[in-house]
Amino acid sequence: METQISRDELKEKISKRSRFMLIEALPSFMYTQGHLPGAQNIPPDQVAELAPKVAPDKSVEVVVYCSGPT
Repeated sequence: METQISRDELKEKISKRSRFMLIEALPSFMYTQGHLPGAQNIPPDQVAELAPKVAPDKSVEVVVYCSGPT
């Protein structure tokens, strides 16, 4: 199920240390330049391959972000 959350909602999740997994879908060089606290990097061309390994617990909410316009 896909839903969108706002930046404020994400900031609240991070500040409250809610139980969720944060995935940054950006190239590795962008991740090393800076990322949100606790984010794990999965380059966009490897999401299908790596997501099941990085987020194997299907009961945990997963939030994915990128630098795109959406």
